[in-house]
Amino acid sequence: MLNIDTYLVKQHAGVFKWSAAYDIFDAETNEQIGDAKEEPSTLVSLLRLFMNKRVLPTKVSFYEIGNDKPLFSIHRGFTWFRSTVQVKDAEGQIVGSFKSKMMSLGGGFWVYDADDQQYAEVKGDWKGWNFKFLTKDGVELGTVGKKWAGLAKEMFTTADNYVIALTEAAGQKKNSNLLLLAAGLAIDIIYKE
Repeated sequence: MLNIDTYLVKQHAGVFKWSAAYDIFDAETNEQIGDAKEEPSTLVSLLRLFMNKRVLPTKVSFYEIGNDKPLFSIHRGFTWFRSTVQVKDAEGQIVGSFKSKMMSLGGGFWVYDADDQQYAEVKGDWKGWNFKFLTKDGVELGTVGKKWAGLAKEMFTTADNYVIALTEAAGQKKNSNLLLLAAGLAIDIIYKE
């Protein structure tokens, strides 16, 4: 699942839902290669009855088709002003993290590696639909773009679709596929939920 260049992520539609779920496709072949599921704890699920989902902790696990063990996961703790999302591999080791920007017109966040060194930046456009994954030097590693899902789906559900594309430069950076795929879902969790 982590060796392709273009992903299509489709969030499951639902008007009232307790947790998010996503299907992950190879955008070139349109073959489903994985899925991701939000897995909040029982306590967090109960707190969602009384509190805004955006401030509560959450966990999203990514699975390859036919595999019950998560390939990697993203975790967000309690947040008030600035979200921090950790990306963990299958063994639970931190691969990187995202820290949302305080004042950003279209949204975005800083990307850190496992050693908490700045690795890249995810920078949104003015409308918050298109994001670029850039190194500290400004080299584009990939893009995350919101894809129009149709009038009825956009108006009456919270489901979003994203196209995540990596550039050739991303292949030269360790964990780029994993971090960019995680960034696509982090955008939805931090800014769109």
